[in-house]
Amino acid sequence: MKTPFRLDDHPRRTSPLAPPPDGYFERLPHRVLERVQPAPAAEWAMPGWLLALSRPMRTALASAVLLGGFATSFFLSQQVVSPHQPATEATAAMALANVPRTEMVQYLLASDQRVTLPDLAELPGTADQTVTDSFLQASSAEVQDILDEQPTDDLYL
Repeated sequence: MKTPFRLDDHPRRTSPLAPPPDGYFERLPHRVLERVQPAPAAEWAMPGWLLALSRPMRTALASAVLLGGFATSFFLSQQVVSPHQPATEATAAMALANVPRTEMVQYLLASDQRVTLPDLAELPGTADQTVTDSFLQASSAEVQDILDEQPTDDLYL
């Protein structure tokens, strides 16, 4: 088992460390600067006209170049992408309407993705209402009977 360390058990030095030589801290900055190597001038060379500008002007110029480059790339990317994408939702709806219904049902049945209520909520309001006529053939009395058979427990109170 280790013995606990106690500072009082260890003797202290009788004399403090030797003081620094006279003028040491006054000469220290000059000695450090003499040892530091200057940065190579070739790496930081700037054109003469750029050096003639003040620092705020150089900062403004750099900001303008950066903003101009961003705006140019944004507008060029919009021109390149737009001809390949559908222009409106109407053309997308027409392309979807051209897909045979059997293929669409097979795709929905084969995929692991399930259609949820939020997916159906994103459908446009002008959807073709005649689609439901082919599979919903219930009278209002039948619908009312089915709703009456549902339990009326108030689970959400």
